[in-house]
Formats: sequence, C-alpha cells, structure tokens
Amino acid sequence: MQKLFTVISKLSHDDAGVSSIEYALLGMLIAIAIVSAVSTVGDTVKLMYELIASRMP
Repeated sequence: MQKLFTVISKLSHDDAGVSSIEYALLGMLIAIAIVSAVSTVGDTVKLMYELIASRMP
C-alpha cells in the first residue's frame, strides 16, 4: 500500500505528466469544436442543396 502512495505522489509532482494531460484535454476540446462545426455546416449545406434541387424542373 505504501508503494502505491509513493507512485501516486511521484506522479502528482511530475510536471511533464501534468502538461501531457493538459495537452490531451486541449486537443479533445479542439476536436469536439471541429466536429460540432462540421456537423452544423454539413446540415446547412444539405439544406441548401435540397432547396436547389426542389426548385429545379
């Protein structure tokens, strides 16, 4: 049990580990923003093409 606490203590004081977690969270946030933007734009483009197709003879 003491060994577990030692490992956790070392990881909590490791700046490189904290930085990598921060970069991972930032990357995840950017990915979510990109997916939501592409989804919104995709829906808008789909509606625009449907409108154009409905007005063609």
